[in-house]
Amino acid sequence: MPKIKAKEGQTVGKMLKITLIHSYIGRPEAQRRVLRGMGLGKVNRSVVLKDTPEIRGMIRKVDHLVAAVEVEGNGK
Repeated sequence: MPKIKAKEGQTVGKMLKITLIHSYIGRPEAQRRVLRGMGLGKVNRSVVLKDTPEIRGMIRKVDHLVAAVEVEGNGK
């Protein structure tokens, strides 16, 4: 998992590790766009994104295709 560094004076908040666990073949285009927007293109690939209400909403749209776990934002 990549380490996330904060600029001087900034704090890194909570992060979410999102993994695509099911293929999006045969899924509606709206769900495909959400997955691509999160940077997920292949099964079993993961991305670490900042925990924001927008990202949480995207996860809710495709919760049947992904697994999300909270991780520490400072790379621990």
